Amino acid sequence: MKNTVVIGGGPAGMMAAGQAALRGQNVTLIEKMERVGRKLFITGKGRCNVTNAADPEEHIANAMGNPYFLYSSVYGFTPSDTMDFFEKLGVPLKTERGKRVFPKSDRSGDIVKAMERFVKSNGVKVLYNTAVTDIIAEDGKIKAAVCGKKTIPCDSIIIATGGLSYPATGSTGDGYRLAKKLGHTVAKCYPSLVPLNVREEWTKELMGLSLKNIKMSVFIEGKEIYSDMGEMMFTHFGITGPLVLTASRYINDRIDKTPVVHIDLKPALSEKELDARLLRDFKKYANKDFKNALNDLLPRKLIPVVIRLTGIDEYKKMNSINKEERAGLLKVIKNIELNVTGTAGYNEAVVTRGGINVDEIDPSTMESKLVKGLYFAGEIIDVDSLTGGFNLQIAFSTGYIAGINC
Repeated sequence: MKNTVVIGGGPAGMMAAGQAALRGQNVTLIEKMERVGRKLFITGKGRCNVTNAADPEEHIANAMGNPYFLYSSVYGFTPSDTMDFFEKLGVPLKTERGKRVFPKSDRSGDIVKAMERFVKSNGVKVLYNTAVTDIIAEDGKIKAAVCGKKTIPCDSIIIATGGLSYPATGSTGDGYRLAKKLGHTVAKCYPSLVPLNVREEWTKELMGLSLKNIKMSVFIEGKEIYSDMGEMMFTHFGITGPLVLTASRYINDRIDKTPVVHIDLKPALSEKELDARLLRDFKKYANKDFKNALNDLLPRKLIPVVIRLTGIDEYKKMNSINKEERAGLLKVIKNIELNVTGTAGYNEAVVTRGGINVDEIDPSTMESKLVKGLYFAGEIIDVDSLTGGFNLQIAFSTGYIAGINC
């Protein structure tokens, strides 16, 4: 019986360990935290968006980093396979807007417990509070994993230590260090799917305010690089929400160029239609102060900021606002600008962009092309995707392929 060591008890590591054990390997799963699945537990705001019910092609289309590398793994263990996997482990699933798949219970803990059962029921030995400090390879082949003073002889090692996002869950880049020592190169890493910091101080006043059905566009040096409709939220440091997290993937390597975010609060209305709407509201509230006449149009919390951006006196009567001032209000509603100064960093990032160079990994087996018996799975690899369950599918798919091939 061959011995396999899996480093990292996240979704990719647990999938790999369980699949390897299922195929007769003697598997040891090493987790440096006190329990497995800590990052999995907090995903999807504690609900765990396990996958996306889209077909494999759509998953690959949503991959931003090296999508071509994922063909073998995503087709080898598809989103449907992931759903069947958890259903068979006793976790009923549901599909929500955008084909996002969650446990029916809305509890990520159910997913973590199911994976733990899968690992342990197949005879995987789990070592908690244990860190791998070195990997021994001789003549280009894996020989052992070193945990401090303890050496674990093995025929193969799967590194599934995650990236750098949410370091409190154990993702602190250990795998990069181990892989580099064995000759692998690491593509530059950035926090991705991450909230954005902005220069404008007034966002602090709007902390917690969510805007739905808005259009957000991002420009760098005058060129539009991202645009979509959806939801966002203001924070004490800037902006977050689905649109913002997705946009961050397009700009996280170009933050130094001060990307500019444009927000259209009423994308369903053309400028002509919005102007007609304003004229109706101006007539309806003709004798009211400006600050008390926008409740039909905007969220209450947003009104003082919009008024400030127009430069119109908040106490000015609506019937006194001229055509130019109305045009100024229309311009603000259709185009609020925010200057991005940075990201919220790895502590807030859903995923890491960058990682082990995919040219050094066989995509059909996840084995290193440099060291025989060394495999990679999950976020440590230089592959990442957009929000919606796509990144967890990458973890499950690459973990499965590594597990069955090690």
